[in-house]
Amino acid sequence: MTRIISATVERWPVAGAFVISRGAKTHVDVVVCIVGDGVHEGRGEGTAIYYEGESAEGCVAAIAAYAGPLERQALLAHMPRGAARNALDCALWDLEAKRAGVPVWRLAGLEPPAPLPTAFTISLGEPAAMEADARAAAARGFGLLKCKLTGAGDRDRVAAVRAGAPNARLIVDANESWHDMDISAEAAALAALGVEMVEQPVRHGAEARLDGVRAPLPLCADESCHTSADLDRLGGFDAVNIKLDKAGGLTEALALRAQARRRGFRVMVGCMLGTSLGVAPAALVAQGADWIDLDGALLLAEDRPGGLAVADGMLAPGTLWGTAG
Repeated sequence: MTRIISATVERWPVAGAFVISRGAKTHVDVVVCIVGDGVHEGRGEGTAIYYEGESAEGCVAAIAAYAGPLERQALLAHMPRGAARNALDCALWDLEAKRAGVPVWRLAGLEPPAPLPTAFTISLGEPAAMEADARAAAARGFGLLKCKLTGAGDRDRVAAVRAGAPNARLIVDANESWHDMDISAEAAALAALGVEMVEQPVRHGAEARLDGVRAPLPLCADESCHTSADLDRLGGFDAVNIKLDKAGGLTEALALRAQARRRGFRVMVGCMLGTSLGVAPAALVAQGADWIDLDGALLLAEDRPGGLAVADGMLAPGTLWGTAG
């Protein structure tokens, strides 16, 4: 009989600081869930969605309080979306893979995972600092850079990143900070610098702000899109950013990807800060995505043994989650 063995909080330091428009992080607290059947054990990791009021401790409490069936589809009905459900859902996938003796990608009916060209995040800062960070990332082989923006001064920041990495592909994340700006004009200015996509320019809940906006770049919903139930109100967006912590697990993330594709949305797959235990399931969803932003573990001071490996900007599958055993 499957049971929850444990749910615990782990703290992992960030390499330097991770800075976005909402503030800086020097560490990330993740929740790790372990489930077992007396023979096999499965693990999953979630990172609390802090801007929605979640905390790692709250996720642990939610997992401990869960009294529904320990079955992936049942979680969708008995537990709200978020990092707690993500950790539990991914632990159940891992357990099922070990029990069946096959990898998760095969259980899910997916193609074998291939190395992925992940973006590397350039934290928000002064233009000179972002230029230096971009130059260093390009030297490490990253061909896709994601610039964190804040509204005022964004054009100078992107110009600096372009100067530091003249051959890199660029995407930008406004983190809801363009709400009161001329989005079309701002996107046009960044398009001239080679930016190919803008993530979440407006505030969550204010998606109507995009009605009638004709931007020269695809606009991607992040905070505005959590699960497949959100797709109906995203008419002003061209793409969706799928994150397992927002979706509440691999099960819903795969469903969201399928429905988004059917409705004509382009797909980005991202992640919160966290170790490779949390990123590995997202790498399955990211196969074939238009943009991939799975550098959450790469931004930490250290990662778990057997984690995802990166070489020349390509993220290769690790061995710590979802493998047969």
